[in-house]
Amino acid sequence: MKKFDWKRVTGAKSIANYLDRVRRLGSSTAKDAPLGLESESVRIVPDPPTSSPLDVESLDVWGFRDTGFALDDRRIVMLKGNRYALSGVELPNLLPWVEDVMGVTIEPRDIHAPSYPPQIPAPIKNDAFLAAIEDVLTEDTMTEDAEIRLRHGHGHTQEEMYSIKYGSMPRVPDLVVYPTAEEQVTSLVSLAMEHNVCLIPYGGGTSVTEALVCPENEKRMIVSVDMQRMNRILWIDPVNRMARIEAGAVGRKIVDQLASYGFTMGHEPDSVEFSTLGGWIATHASGMKKNRYGNIEDLVLDVNVVTADGLLERSGVAPRESVGADPRLWVFGSEGNFGIITSAVVRLFPLPEAQEYGSVLFPSFEKGVAFMYELSQVPSLPASVRLVDNEQFQFSMALKPRSEGWRAKKSKLEKFLVTKLKGFDPYKMVACTLVFEGTKLEVMLQKQEVYKLAKKHGGMKAGSENGERGYQLTFGIAYIRDFVMNHYVLAESFETSVPWTETLALCERVKRRVKDEHAKMGLPGTPFITCRVTQVYNTGCCVYFYLAYYYKGVENPTESYNQLEIAAREEILSVGGSLSHHHGIGKIRRRFLPDIMSEASLEWNRKTKSAVDPKNVFGSANQLMNS
Repeated sequence: MKKFDWKRVTGAKSIANYLDRVRRLGSSTAKDAPLGLESESVRIVPDPPTSSPLDVESLDVWGFRDTGFALDDRRIVMLKGNRYALSGVELPNLLPWVEDVMGVTIEPRDIHAPSYPPQIPAPIKNDAFLAAIEDVLTEDTMTEDAEIRLRHGHGHTQEEMYSIKYGSMPRVPDLVVYPTAEEQVTSLVSLAMEHNVCLIPYGGGTSVTEALVCPENEKRMIVSVDMQRMNRILWIDPVNRMARIEAGAVGRKIVDQLASYGFTMGHEPDSVEFSTLGGWIATHASGMKKNRYGNIEDLVLDVNVVTADGLLERSGVAPRESVGADPRLWVFGSEGNFGIITSAVVRLFPLPEAQEYGSVLFPSFEKGVAFMYELSQVPSLPASVRLVDNEQFQFSMALKPRSEGWRAKKSKLEKFLVTKLKGFDPYKMVACTLVFEGTKLEVMLQKQEVYKLAKKHGGMKAGSENGERGYQLTFGIAYIRDFVMNHYVLAESFETSVPWTETLALCERVKRRVKDEHAKMGLPGTPFITCRVTQVYNTGCCVYFYLAYYYKGVENPTESYNQLEIAAREEILSVGGSLSHHHGIGKIRRRFLPDIMSEASLEWNRKTKSAVDPKNVFGSANQLMNS
């Protein structure tokens, strides 16, 4: 009987070829194929990810050090670097558009110059703990460097970024450590318990909930446990289509490594370039392509967590289990309260045979939302579908370069077609961007269904180029927030999920409430508030907002911004929206937890925290888990 060397299997196509040969040789051979008990033999062990000088990230702004927006004396904005479609392109329309929308004048040389880095407090030292960890960590895996400590004490909310540029951080970690193995994490936790030290896990530092902000009243030594050196894909099982990945693995590296073996995990949040697997689990994250691949809870099959009681782990990985109360499920959304995530087993999918972009214009947001609702009831959705309102559509237009030659003629023709022949109002029309993935047949059928529904709701196709541009803009425009902050504009995003019946009311009421609150506070200019329907479900959708306001002359800009966002969140909750769809709670939204949870629910969380971490070793103080 012919047997195959399954160790030679190195990717999805190889697996398909092997299984095809097994089928052709008969069922007796198939019985010998290690699809169950012997699957260990076919596991692939990838090399560790490589690093490059080009991977260096900025400490004081979002993103890579070689990338950022700049404004010249000609009043033209450009994104320096060459990483994105926007990079190196002059954007002459952006500044005039910002001034017009916000009702202010921005002078290129009128800059609120940052004074980074701010003074930070001297580190608190626990000498007994420091002596003990010398037996666990090497000298190059721990640091007291002031700027590194500062970076590990904040995420990317507007308040945190404003504080490091123009204010202060009253409490930051006293030490940053970089474990390289699960055993080291276990020892760190044990020593922290023994010596009364506070541990705060750190992944990619992209939090937008103040989850990394150290509690000001914490008197113990605070140690930031940076997981970035635990970044390996430990194994890939190409037959059972799963992989065990360490928690510190960064999204972009996961994408690249899995693709080299013919697979994808499919999880692509806006922060995929910098966020980590551990962070996705700890915040209960969602990705832009969840329609095809699922949210993080759909993708994770198993997770290892080092807790105060030791390592939380299980033997074996099954597709589904009914094993009573499963502690692994508590880890989703735990935000560092229960322990340190060290690795997870995730589902894999073959790289799609086909990927295509698309876009649709609708005459109004109402028409677009009606389309999104009907599309959400279709069994097979595009991998990603996002509907932006008119304000965000105009913003994307302002980010287009100056058209010349045939492109200028093409642009004029398109504008004539949309506004004159179709009769779309430029100040009401909205856009939907689409990403189709799957087999060629799946993509073809999805496109037919989508464009048929779009036409039913008054939509018109706007081309694949605009769809791809709209999707890829997500990564480039993330750099805008830090750029405009230097020109007296504070900007931030927040999100929610809401039933379909309340979607339009929520969008309208939040915008109105923010504008009313802005006027009541006497703030300068006009606030920019915009939204998009960014995820769809049968029962509702995720709505993602951007909010910006001009703060020159405002005494406490971040506090004023917080008041606007609190007003927006109050309105969201009053309409029936959730406290968060995927950003999480952290410290920025914990004040609202009593509004959505019963006292019994809150007490359950507090008692759980107290039981599994009685010494509060994991003292991030996120959510309301501490008594």
